[in-house]
Amino acid sequence: MPSGIPAEDWIAHHARFSPWTPAAHDLASERRFTYAELDERVTRAALWLAASFGIGRGDRVAVLSHNDTDVFELQFACRRLGAIFLPLNWRLAVAELEFISKDASPTVLVYGTEFSDAAREVCRLAAIPHAATLASGRPSDYERGLVAATGRLAPPALDLDDTWTIMYTSGTTGRPKGAQITYRMCVFNAVHCAMTVGLTPQTKNLVFLPIFHTGGLNVYANPTFHTGGTNVVMRSFDAAKFLALLTDRQLGLTHLLGVPSNFLMLAQQPGFAEADLSHIVCIGVGGAPLPLALLETYGAKGIKLQQGWGMTETGPLGLLLSSEMALKKVGSSGLPPLYTRLKICDPEGREVKRGETGELLIKGPNVMPGYWNRPEANAQAFTEDGYFHTGDAARQDEDGYYYIVDRWKDMFISGGENVYPAEVENVIYQLDGVLENAVIGVPHEKWGEVGRAYVVLKPRSTRRGGHHRPLRHPARPLQGAEGRALHAELPHNATGKVLKHHLPRD
Repeated sequence: MPSGIPAEDWIAHHARFSPWTPAAHDLASERRFTYAELDERVTRAALWLAASFGIGRGDRVAVLSHNDTDVFELQFACRRLGAIFLPLNWRLAVAELEFISKDASPTVLVYGTEFSDAAREVCRLAAIPHAATLASGRPSDYERGLVAATGRLAPPALDLDDTWTIMYTSGTTGRPKGAQITYRMCVFNAVHCAMTVGLTPQTKNLVFLPIFHTGGLNVYANPTFHTGGTNVVMRSFDAAKFLALLTDRQLGLTHLLGVPSNFLMLAQQPGFAEADLSHIVCIGVGGAPLPLALLETYGAKGIKLQQGWGMTETGPLGLLLSSEMALKKVGSSGLPPLYTRLKICDPEGREVKRGETGELLIKGPNVMPGYWNRPEANAQAFTEDGYFHTGDAARQDEDGYYYIVDRWKDMFISGGENVYPAEVENVIYQLDGVLENAVIGVPHEKWGEVGRAYVVLKPRSTRRGGHHRPLRHPARPLQGAEGRALHAELPHNATGKVLKHHLPRD
């Protein structure tokens, strides 16, 4: 049932209220747009989509592109047509993109020219009717379409409960599912982010996580647009450039969010020890458990990494640790934002006592209504009273702060004891020379399961090139596996999460 509350157009609002405020800065092309300029481009993009491809209410518009301000324009153009934005993961193989495209059935695929071969093949295999190029401001179907666009636009009346985006989950454990992201979710996520990390019209947020992922799109990019600040868009992550941007006082970044691997790589850069990041208001970290050793490395420089937790399905912000408590509650993901409810339950659905570990469940206006085309998955994902099963193992301390222990499904039982790999990984991170590691459970005749640690060592010098040296060995206090060399690095998805299901268990 519709909420009865209209889904407002953020860009149009700021174009009226503060038209000359900087809205977006694309670093790769050095294009800069005020809210008035961005509003004009969004209108032209909507007119082009409607006239060239017949896009209207409910139609899906797929986008396959590196980070670019054009991608945000297409997202907001979908709002003006009542269409559904469908960002695609450019790191996926053609077969995976084919699966998603057949599932979501987009009317058009707009793609960066660097993905031309893959895009044409996906269009053929998934029978996508239309395709168009974009090229970061250079000549393309998109830029020609904006120039040629004419006419008047009459945006449909949309409700907060209408779907704005279908965002496919990373698929770290199997086939991806399309989370339906509503306008309600985006509004409450924007409110939560503004309240917890201090977004204002003066905010300058660095977007470097992929925009096809909720971390790149919704923390803190869309909340920054909602607040009327500026998004600075980095085409893709590069650790050396990342450090240069963070220390550029003239650029004046104030906010950013990354995953632990981003900050692991940053800490290895020449010049990091001397870098002054005191002007940055919030450096958020999420997406995976944060090694305590990394928190301490940054804490020694006076930098408070604000740990948080969220999922595509939760808007994403579900927990955040305030800057005041960042060092007092090391390892915690914090507290839920104002309009979110959480509980921790055992496998039978009973709430556990504080200090005990169970599965984290979440409820609130920031939680998705369900997956696209997945009625069976939706039935399993929600409890009768409307809580969403996150699949994360968590506990609360005596003050009510939440700690994400691990993925619930990653837990294994060794000798009758529950073992959470993230806890073992944190111990390994404290060893000298460890750059990254991942622990999984493997079968064992005596113990049922034991831990196996995949460890990537730091290079001998951060100033020299060369491959990391990985080792596989039993992670004490667990027992069982034999050590041997494996790969030059751990497998990751596009946002830096380790793909544990790709690690050998034999």
